[in-house]
Amino acid sequence: MTQIKEPIARVVPLLGMPHLDRPFDYTVPDKLDQSALPGVRVRIRFAGRLVDGLLIERRRTSEHGGNLKPLERVISPIRVCPPDMWELVEELASRSAGVRSDILRTAIPPRHAAAEKAGLFGGGKDWEELYGSLIPVEELREKSLSAASSAAEDYAHGAAFLRAVLAGKNAMASWLTLPGADPTYIAAAVAAATVWNAEDAGVLVVVPNQKEVDRVSANLLRWVSGAQITEMTTTEGPHARYRRFLSILHGQGRLVVGTRSTAMAPVRNLRLIVVLGEGDDNLVDPRAPYLHAREIAKLRAEKQGAALVTIGVHRSAEIQQWISEGSVHSIDADRPVIAEHLPLIRALGETDLQREREAYSRGSRIPALAFQALRACLEANRPALVLVPRRGYSPALSCSSCRTPARCRHCNGPLELPASGTNTLPRCRWCGATEGLFTCPSCGNHTVRMTVVGQDRTVEELGRAFSSVPIISSGGEHVKTFVPERASIIVATPGAEPIVKAETADSPMGLYGAAIMLDPWIMLGREDLRAQENAIRQWMQAASLVRPHGEGGMVVFTADASLNPVQTIIRWDPIGSAERELASRREAHFPPAVTVAAIDGTAESIAELQHHWHMPEKVELLGPVELPPGIRLPAGLDKPEAHRARRLIVRVPHEQSRALGESLKTAQAVRATTKHPGPLRVVMNPVRIG
Repeated sequence: MTQIKEPIARVVPLLGMPHLDRPFDYTVPDKLDQSALPGVRVRIRFAGRLVDGLLIERRRTSEHGGNLKPLERVISPIRVCPPDMWELVEELASRSAGVRSDILRTAIPPRHAAAEKAGLFGGGKDWEELYGSLIPVEELREKSLSAASSAAEDYAHGAAFLRAVLAGKNAMASWLTLPGADPTYIAAAVAAATVWNAEDAGVLVVVPNQKEVDRVSANLLRWVSGAQITEMTTTEGPHARYRRFLSILHGQGRLVVGTRSTAMAPVRNLRLIVVLGEGDDNLVDPRAPYLHAREIAKLRAEKQGAALVTIGVHRSAEIQQWISEGSVHSIDADRPVIAEHLPLIRALGETDLQREREAYSRGSRIPALAFQALRACLEANRPALVLVPRRGYSPALSCSSCRTPARCRHCNGPLELPASGTNTLPRCRWCGATEGLFTCPSCGNHTVRMTVVGQDRTVEELGRAFSSVPIISSGGEHVKTFVPERASIIVATPGAEPIVKAETADSPMGLYGAAIMLDPWIMLGREDLRAQENAIRQWMQAASLVRPHGEGGMVVFTADASLNPVQTIIRWDPIGSAERELASRREAHFPPAVTVAAIDGTAESIAELQHHWHMPEKVELLGPVELPPGIRLPAGLDKPEAHRARRLIVRVPHEQSRALGESLKTAQAVRATTKHPGPLRVVMNPVRIG
């Protein structure tokens, strides 16, 4: 029998435990020599039971002095983790203080035997052959390149970036789109031009949600067929998701569009990564190690020499930090071009504010300026958008006498009015208990008033004022994708704004005639480091759906025109907004100016971690303090124990970020070996700090 040249297999068990997150050596039986290759899934015997593992390396010898157990079997001969993916996993685990198996769980979908048996799509045809023979390939290349060049012509450095991508350069850019432009159309045009005109190029488009996936795919159909688009989202079943993953792995899926986990899809010869809406919280994985698709995309582009572009109407402080460092360049339009595309944006002056206060005391919170804009829009037979910060009818109540927030007597949760009606009783948003007779703990009063008005109440108010006009609600579990381009009022929550159907098939999308931003103080008043940045982003996204001022488009803010965030929208200054946000973060020593780790748990579990933690240099500790409101409790703590939750903030300069991640990972591994470790969660650079 021929001796195996590399008889040792190094395997990472997929257990999700910090203290077991390292390779273990096993022998390779003769019968598995040809199939047990790096990157395949295997079954191993570990601590007396059979578990799944990932084979990452074959070696001649082992550093382990004792006897080695053999591999039990190879689950599948398909190498699901290519070398570049494993290198990315290793880097992300070190930076995020995470466990490799948690990252692999996100990157590689569960095996589906039927999907492997079904094979590749179209009988294994190459990507180009999946289009068919309706239009010559040369014509498709020319059309896609022409569309991408046309989309870039209004932006400084847009054409230069496109040339760099097609030349295979590692160009990185932040593309700020014009008001009224469709970011999904620009992303689709650049992606199609790259995949058709760069030899064997792979393209990855990462978006925040399913609605954006659908829009990008619909725009891509102008230049490619549906069979050439590989969508990767959570809506597919296990069979479809795994089969699409295999298509990408084998090089057939070269044009991939998906949500946050798609950022790690093993696209071959990756030439371009596009990230849409990079400031959206949906791009953050809610599971450990809480990775952001934006960070994964940049790290991957650097390691694989691909181009990266973030596209959107707004820019986050994180992107501005990269620009200030010189690793990312800005693509934006000149001021005269922006002014040509802007709607008329107005806010409330002193007289308007006084009138609004008087009207609000009579039960209406929509000022006269907004009513005028709505009437003008409807008379022109165009749809109008009304943006409301909160869902529900009245999601926040207070005592009508002393204004103390109304809380549930059972769990201390906030009380709300769930639906319209004179006999509706307040109920708790947390436990659902009905408050039969509210009693204010401060003054003993029994009546409540609405402090926050939700989407449903707004629909009711507008229905009374415009009884002959269709009122369409979009938010929560009932999000509208499209609305017709005719007179109607659409009441939507941020992120749920429907797209207006274009008048002609050649237009990327239609536009609203007017937009009203109600209750902006709710978004600005949130207890969140990113409250102002998120508010400006959501307002800009909504305002960019409105026609230019030359076509009668108008945006009204029901807020004081002198407020800095409102002035940012009026001046349409996303670059200045990002620069000011970054400057304020630097002054306060918060991300992205520094690296921060949030350690959540109980006072005991945090102290236990600190006991095992060898802190790197220049570490600054803040806390522990109570866990900020609105942040999910760490696993192991239930709502009755919420009062025990604590947060410790750790700050270090950027040059110490890797050392911080590795030291926290090691401390978690040591702590996990102790008896009865308490609840604990470590998040590097969390989106919500408090």
